[in-house]
Amino acid sequence: MYKIQKMNKITPRTTFSFKKYMKELGIMVIGGSLTFVGIETISGGEKFYREVIMPSFRVLDAETAHKLAVKAAKYKMVPRQWKPDPPSLSTTVFGRKFTNPVGLAAGFDKDGEAVEGLFSVGFGFVEVGSVTPKPQPGNPRPRVFRLSQDQAIINRYGFNSEGHTAVLDRRLRDQDRPGAREGIVGVNLGKNKESPSPIGDYVEGVKQFGAVSDYLVVNVSSPNTPGLRDMQGRERLEQLLDQVVATRNSLKCDRKPPVLVKIAPDLTQKDREDVAAVVTKREGFIDGLIISNTTVSRPSTLQSAHKTQTGGLSGAPLRSLATDTISDMYKLTKGKLPIIGVGGISSGQDAYDKIRAGASLVQLYSALVYGGPPVVKKIKRELGELLEADGFSSVTEAVGINHRT
Repeated sequence: MYKIQKMNKITPRTTFSFKKYMKELGIMVIGGSLTFVGIETISGGEKFYREVIMPSFRVLDAETAHKLAVKAAKYKMVPRQWKPDPPSLSTTVFGRKFTNPVGLAAGFDKDGEAVEGLFSVGFGFVEVGSVTPKPQPGNPRPRVFRLSQDQAIINRYGFNSEGHTAVLDRRLRDQDRPGAREGIVGVNLGKNKESPSPIGDYVEGVKQFGAVSDYLVVNVSSPNTPGLRDMQGRERLEQLLDQVVATRNSLKCDRKPPVLVKIAPDLTQKDREDVAAVVTKREGFIDGLIISNTTVSRPSTLQSAHKTQTGGLSGAPLRSLATDTISDMYKLTKGKLPIIGVGGISSGQDAYDKIRAGASLVQLYSALVYGGPPVVKKIKRELGELLEADGFSSVTEAVGINHRT
């Protein structure tokens, strides 16, 4: 087939054919590899994500990887859940029916870009934000750090947000798009860093998003906006929530959104008692709590070189502190308010621990950084197995069980 000359040289004509052959062979190999990667990426193999996809993301700096992850979800380049959730995971909270209790915490999809793609992964609900009235860039970079040895994150984003108008326009477009797949969406409200009227910022958020949200969150617990956590104090919190709730009640929409308050895990016992007193001051005032935000504490067990970075710590080191705070607040509120438990959830057992401590729903974020989207399916599968092993026919039956045994 090939014309061979002296000294075993290949003629130019044959060389061209040989190169073309090798090029086509290479394209086939690369194409096959990419097809395999693509299939594995969409099919959502837990091991493949844990050992291949997520380590490749960690070659990038943490914020760039975060942005790429949001884009991947936006364009649905993520593993999808095709099977419906088992009935045991279904629950009704705030008058809303959740197909499963595992949600995405605020901070991942800050501007509501990827809601539909995130639901396709299998989340029972998605919380966007925090959203501020005016656009603001947040704190200077670098402002987010992986603590890989600790399975943790430290961030000091500082409420970087495209602002109310951009996020609201996106929410309206998503809702109006034919065939859009969506579930329960919460909007986490924040204030602008230089705002002359912090309470006014939250009130404006209620006005803007009340009609397009399944619930609203008053976030007064981020450690990265100066003075924000001071609003958890009894007097200021009561003033804030009085105006927020009054605004919610005055909305001209068919279904007024529940109002939740997100608190820090670093509150003193007196602070927790004050928060409990405010949110339960009358029936139907505040509809729930989200526990907890990131922590400013630094456990002595941290190993990463980034452990001294300023900001809020999330992930595995927050797990026990968040669960203890859930348990305490459940007791202080006498189990009257639904709680969304957040902090260090990366397994079904982690979720179950928070549910038993008093959480009706749970959220995760940092686990996505290390396990990728398949961690959602994993947590739900393991949670279902734990419920069945303990004789519960539904997740609702297990809520706060630690306080009844």
